[in-house]
Amino acid sequence: MALLSVILPSYNEEGNIANTAKVLSETLGNAEIEYELIFVSDGSTDGTYEVIIEESKKNSKVKGLEFSRNFGKEASIFAGLSVACGDACIVMDCDLQHPADIVPKMYKLWEEGYEIVEGVKSSRGKEGIFHKAFAGIFYGIMSRLIKMDMKNSSDFKLIDRKVVNVLLELKEHNTFFRALTFWAGFKTTTISYDVAERQYGTSKWSFKSLFRYAILNATSFSTLPLQLITHMGVICIVFSIILGIQTLVKYFMGHAMEGFTTVILLILIVGGFLMLSLGIVGHYLARIYEEVKGRPKFIIKQTTDNIHGNV
Repeated sequence: MALLSVILPSYNEEGNIANTAKVLSETLGNAEIEYELIFVSDGSTDGTYEVIIEESKKNSKVKGLEFSRNFGKEASIFAGLSVACGDACIVMDCDLQHPADIVPKMYKLWEEGYEIVEGVKSSRGKEGIFHKAFAGIFYGIMSRLIKMDMKNSSDFKLIDRKVVNVLLELKEHNTFFRALTFWAGFKTTTISYDVAERQYGTSKWSFKSLFRYAILNATSFSTLPLQLITHMGVICIVFSIILGIQTLVKYFMGHAMEGFTTVILLILIVGGFLMLSLGIVGHYLARIYEEVKGRPKFIIKQTTDNIHGNV
């Protein structure tokens, strides 16, 4: 029977681990699916990893690993994929906002021959208006970049072993799992789900962390921000030409151009564009710097005894 690996990035989720392990075990057991649950403690500062160890002692199908520090969700996903033994892997949140009852449906679609099953949000749950607006803008931009509709996409997805192997072979340090599965191709379908409410704890994502996450992924996955610098330069040139023509016309008509206000406006506009351009270039230099160093995506501090992947 095919083995399904469920990868669950976990950061300070002490209150959710036991319940998630119980619900997923019952769901997959009732569906007669052979499985393993891989919890990845991303440098948690609470008792997350201790609970994972306890659950692994109760159920040999529950496995876990712990990072030496917080490396981020992307690193957690790839760490889970690197140790997974399954013929197919599902990535989902350990707080069960990605509903457990969708997992057997994804597995069935995989059995029908689909190599990637994308979870698509039919509703985003209780999110703030600014969060929803920001998410809409970000995924609208990313959809244009990769020429595929990423609206309401998520990390909740099933990928076949051959897709896992392709992703693990990528040498880049900064990855964007959510978009990479679109980029990879393969036979893909989607399944809709409603975002469930967390039973324990609160979300670890703040607006600031989401904004940083968006900037990192946009600059690591696309060159569009660099292209925007050219557009800003064109705007400056057009503005300068218009202002120059206006100045010459007034000069030949015998009217002096009011200089101080015009100079201040020019300095502010050009200076603003220059600083923004330097910021964008700086982000790309930072990405290049991180890639050149060749440091690993993550450092695994310890694993449960039943981990048999490529640690």
